[in-house]
Amino acid sequence: MSMLELIAVTTSFLAIWLTARRAMLCWPINLVACALYFKLFLDVRLYADMALQALFALGIAYGWVVWARGKRDSGDVVVVPLSRGQACAGLLAGAVAALAIGWFTSHYTNAALPWIDATLSSFSLVAQYWTARRHAANWLLWITVDIAYVGMFMVKALWLTTGLYAAMIVLAVLGYRRWRQAPQMQRSI
Repeated sequence: MSMLELIAVTTSFLAIWLTARRAMLCWPINLVACALYFKLFLDVRLYADMALQALFALGIAYGWVVWARGKRDSGDVVVVPLSRGQACAGLLAGAVAALAIGWFTSHYTNAALPWIDATLSSFSLVAQYWTARRHAANWLLWITVDIAYVGMFMVKALWLTTGLYAAMIVLAVLGYRRWRQAPQMQRSI
């Protein structure tokens, strides 16, 4: 455990909690969390997750804009349903990216856990995109990914990060319930 990990965990927890509440402040806080985890993952040789943080930064900028445009006059961020076609396309993209990144990192880097790291990173990008697009289903994918991340971070002895991801599972369940209760979702399901 390092001071960097402690700060990254605290910042990430706050960012996810704000996302579950559909608060616009989640985006700048998520950006800071990405920068902190970029450095931490570099230090422990989880390169796919390190690169993921850089891609998350781009996704955060995108999500910030989409959410700013997708608010009601009251300031509430509108939740949008995810179609089966969009879900299948996203999951297929995640699988293809996982194979490509896993192959690359297993052959050309000294990555500690290239295949699981690549898989979790790829599906995290799909979940991040779904979050930016305001789909409640993002939380279901986050729950699945975060469960696997708990195991990976235990293997790497990143105990605070393991605890964060365990807490993020709980936050994702709460976020899913909260987003599903949004009036616009109830009409569209």
